[in-house]
Parts: sequence; structure tokens; C-alpha cells
Amino acid sequence: MVLSGKFYSSTPFAVGGYMLCSATLLISNKLAVHLLPAPSFILFAQLLGTVAVVQGASQLGYIKPDKLEKNKALQFFPVAFIFLSTIFLNMKSLQHANVETFMIFRFSTPLCISVADYVFLGRQLPSMRSWICLLGLLAGAVGYAITDSAYEVKGYTFCAIWYFVFCLDQIYLKHITNTVKMDSNWGRVYYSNLLASAPLFFTFASDSRNEMDAIRNIDSNAMIALSVSVCLGAAMSYFAWSARSLLSATSFTIVGNVCKLLTIGINVLLWDRHASSFGVCCLLACLCSVYFYKQAPLRKDGDGLPK
Repeated sequence: MVLSGKFYSSTPFAVGGYMLCSATLLISNKLAVHLLPAPSFILFAQLLGTVAVVQGASQLGYIKPDKLEKNKALQFFPVAFIFLSTIFLNMKSLQHANVETFMIFRFSTPLCISVADYVFLGRQLPSMRSWICLLGLLAGAVGYAITDSAYEVKGYTFCAIWYFVFCLDQIYLKHITNTVKMDSNWGRVYYSNLLASAPLFFTFASDSRNEMDAIRNIDSNAMIALSVSVCLGAAMSYFAWSARSLLSATSFTIVGNVCKLLTIGINVLLWDRHASSFGVCCLLACLCSVYFYKQAPLRKDGDGLPK
């Protein structure tokens, strides 16, 4: 069976690719960090490697990304800054708060972003059914978290800062997909990764001696793991931007939460101590809430606003 070009630009393809890359990239990054204990360098390599993949594919004639232009670069610069800020605050939040506390903050973001979708991006507010689904998603996350024996309320400061920056990230990046005209989705991939990689070079270059020593002593297994991580990072970036362009900011955030749910589920089934029956039911309730959620349409009085 030959798939048409319409399928490759469809929402199921973009969302499915994003979720698959999200799951596999997590495993790949864990392996890469295990073999090469230099996380800053690995992130830098992913970003710059994605730029190299785009340029290489362009030179071979497979894709046609946008050329680097000053006006577009200025509009994408906040994307790079917000992206790196989100990663930094994510790490600090997990450093000062446990995973369960962070999970509750993460799963509450669609409530805030749905309102921001209405205020800034011309969407209607969610229907009553969708509001119930969003609350059900949050309630399920809270229920799972409080049944975990490791749950402890702490680290609210960094979680609160992360919450604000993350919501800003979801709204601004959706705004960029609507307002900055690009010739292809690869153009967004190229600009965002190129601009974000520059400051990261100075981060790992000035990092601790341990990270630099790990880079100097890299072996073939670590190189293979790093290469796989770079390829998956490029695919993840492509599918993420594609999904953002097809979904509302709220729906894209919910898809990201589903990826976290699946990761938690795999962890519970394979590696973690077994969750209680109530905890498993809470995870299933989250998935049911996502299934019945319906994306809010554009407002009739917002036809002039970006989608």
C-alpha cells in the first residue's frame, strides 16, 4: 500500500510520530547519558546535529528548508530562549521537588493554556465536556501522586516558575507557527535548533572538568548512542513542530501529557515498585479523560486571529 502525501501532513501522522519519538528519545537519552556522562554536551549535540541533518538533507535535495534570514531569526530568538529556560527550570524543579509533585503541576497546565488559547489565539473556551475532561486529567494525576509512597509536597517555588515559562512556551510557539510564514516545517526545525545550540556551546564548554573529560574519553559505544540520540532528536523536533501547527496549544500540551502517562505506565509495569490498584485506576482515568477531550474550535469573532 502506497501512502499519499496527504497522510504525511495529517494530524495522526504528526501526533503519532511525536509520541513515538518522545518515548524512544527518553530511552535513548538515558543510554547516552549512561555511556557519556555529559548531559549538556548531549543536548548541544542533539541541537547542532539536527541542524546538520537539515543542511545535509537539503544539500542532497531531499528537503527544502528556509534560508537563514535576519527577520525570521529575530522572531525565533525568543523560541530558543524560552526552550532553554524550560529545560533549565525542568531540571531545577526535579532537583528540588519529587516527580509526583512535578507531575501535578504538569497535568494542570492544560487548564491555564486553554484560557490562554481563548485570550491570545482566537479559540473558543472548552465545552463543558472538555472542562470535565481537563479536570479529570488533573484529578487522576493528583490521585496517582498522593498514593505514591514517595510523595512529598516541596519545591513549589521552582515548579511555579517552570509552570509560567512552560505555558508561555506552549502559547508563543503556537503563535510562531501561525504568524511566521515558513516555506516548510523543516524551516522551523532549522531555526529553533540553530539558535538554541549557540548558548549551549558555552554552557558545556565552561562546565565541570568531569564533563569535558567524558567527552575526551568517548568510546565507540558512546558515539553510537549519541548518534542515535541526535537522529531521534531531529525527528522529534520535526514531529513536534508539525503537531504544533495542526493542533491547538491546549491539545498539543495534552498530547505531551499522554506521553508522560505512557512513560509512567511502562515504569509501573516493568521497573518501578507496583503501584496500588487505586493508582493504576487513576492513570486509566487520565487516559479516559484525554480520549473524551474535544479540541476547542476557533471563535466566530476571531476569524482574523491566528489559528
